[in-house]
Amino acid sequence: MAITMQSMDELLPQDRLIAEHRLSDVEPAPMALGLSEQRHAAVELVREGYLLHYGVPRYYKIDDADLALLAGDRMYAAGLERLASHGDVEAVAVLAELIAGCAEAHGSGFGERSEQLWRRALAILARDSAF
Repeated sequence: MAITMQSMDELLPQDRLIAEHRLSDVEPAPMALGLSEQRHAAVELVREGYLLHYGVPRYYKIDDADLALLAGDRMYAAGLERLASHGDVEAVAVLAELIAGCAEAHGSGFGERSEQLWRRALAILARDSAF
């Protein structure tokens, strides 16, 4: 089952500081092939966190760079918490490694490496999808 905008609204953190920056006319990304619904939801949250840190976010418009970083961290936490609450520790580990790898890539000037890290993480999550 694909994530709808209504279900994405329910997934996104409700923290007042970032909720007021949420865009209302955005369609969620299509379901990644082979991912369970739980893992897809977590990946969407983590991807938004990544985009708040390093790119153009899909669900938020935040002009303040510091607030965007905090919102990105909040998205990372929401995605990992979603998986942890369902006992999917393997997926938590994969996404935590992805987040750290992307931070290292961008911090060392090799941000373009992040897309390779994303593809690898999605392949692992799809292959080992248990939920």
